[in-house]
Amino acid sequence: MATIDQSIDVDADIRQVYNQWTQFEEFPEFMEGVEEVRQVDDTHLRWVASIGGQRHEWDAVVTDQIPDQRIAWRAMSGKQNEGVVTFDKIADNRTRVHVQIVFEPEGVTEKVGDALGLASARVKGDLERFKTFIENRGQATGAWRGEVHGQQVSRETQTTARSQRIHNERTGSSS
Repeated sequence: MATIDQSIDVDADIRQVYNQWTQFEEFPEFMEGVEEVRQVDDTHLRWVASIGGQRHEWDAVVTDQIPDQRIAWRAMSGKQNEGVVTFDKIADNRTRVHVQIVFEPEGVTEKVGDALGLASARVKGDLERFKTFIENRGQATGAWRGEVHGQQVSRETQTTARSQRIHNERTGSSS
């Protein structure tokens, strides 16, 4: 198994930074090689990404999510990985985003790339693009303020985009 450990300080309020990170379907905007992240429901994601020149698809589940603190996940099928993103308030308008990922490099290309630090550099670049994305926008594109603890999901503080889109898809409504 390989481990990636990267962090970046973002010049934005912790709530804004966290809210943007909950918008998983926006990840292709700033994550290199990520073609699509589809939110299946409150905790399940379908990923499509190019890694080491190969196209991979996998399903992941959010295992722990606490607003303004952390989001943890693990792959359920396909590309094996798990990790956690934590959010720490440094000042009123400054937030540290810390990403830890454990993954299994597959094949010679990925193993060599990992040995050369390419996976870690890729995540560092993703964080730098995220920082630019949120700082330039000045606000998050949406938010989900629910909590996840294992299989328990609390939607009491849920807001905007993610949950509304899922509800609309389930009910066939457009509002």
